[in-house]
Amino acid sequence: MHPAVGSARNAVRASLEEAGWPSRILVACSGGPDSLALSAAVAHFARRGRIPAPGGGSHPLEAGAVVVDHQLQEGSGEVARTTARVLAELGLEPVRVVAVEVQLAGEGPEAAARSARHAALLAEATERGADAVLLGHTLDDQAEQVLLGLARGSGPRALGAMRRVRGRFVRPFLGLRRADTLDVCVAEGLEPWFDPTNEDPTFMRSRVRSAIMPFLEAELGPGVAEGLARTASLLGADADYLDDEARRAYTALAEVGPQGAEVGPQGAVLRRVVLDADSLRALPSALRGRVLSLAVTELGGQPTFERLGAVERLLDRRGSAGPIEVPGRVSAYREPRRKGARRSEPYGRLVLVSHR
Repeated sequence: MHPAVGSARNAVRASLEEAGWPSRILVACSGGPDSLALSAAVAHFARRGRIPAPGGGSHPLEAGAVVVDHQLQEGSGEVARTTARVLAELGLEPVRVVAVEVQLAGEGPEAAARSARHAALLAEATERGADAVLLGHTLDDQAEQVLLGLARGSGPRALGAMRRVRGRFVRPFLGLRRADTLDVCVAEGLEPWFDPTNEDPTFMRSRVRSAIMPFLEAELGPGVAEGLARTASLLGADADYLDDEARRAYTALAEVGPQGAEVGPQGAVLRRVVLDADSLRALPSALRGRVLSLAVTELGGQPTFERLGAVERLLDRRGSAGPIEVPGRVSAYREPRRKGARRSEPYGRLVLVSHR
């Protein structure tokens, strides 16, 4: 057995153990080398109906596959159907081709395609009673994601990038290189499809993959991709901890409508979140911004770095009382001091209101 095939199968087994040994899974496959190699590794266990556990014993396993046709390229339907036939020959059952409509308005084509694809995969998983959907992202994808996040000035959650298990999505190959998946395809006699957009310089990720990462490896020496992926792992663990702490603080501080909800134009009742300003100000900065982000998200808004900073400045006793507008039709303001209060007395609470 080729070493890459063994590594791929071990990666699948380890990821399913981390996911709690789901007995019914789906593999998302585009026909590219990464997802095709993943499909072959999963099919090895699915044909036997069980997957061995460390230390002995085994767990039942049923595995199907989904091929998402984004309909963005000429001939994409034929590529999807050919991929589905290969997956069925590998022993995955059932195999479904799902065509999606990618809504390009409001976000870039890559993000829009990802949103449509993930929605379709989750819908298929729900319909078939699957506990997990396996995706073929590799260590190289992880490194590229971190590099893109650094270029955009992202925080630790974005730099933490992809996790091996998050919700129903499982990514077994985050410890394998893209070259390993090509080796698996060769060893298994599979002919992958190569997406032409991966070489299209119109897309930033394609430029990172084809030009920037090779340049960094040439100038800084080997190991750049592994270093970036390690950064993602470390920051992801930190971000998880801070997010958990922020959720605890938010639960303790937030008063969420409808109690005390405000009345807007035409008598509409507006949902709102009220936070005690002094308690919020006392939080460490790393938690304060996260708590504000949770409040905005609670009301259906889209927290951004700049707007959250403006909301946080409302806590400054000398600053404006607002309102501050946040994307998603959310506004924030600081209540004034009570009438007749001394200058030494604190300002009122921080209020975020949804105008939906």
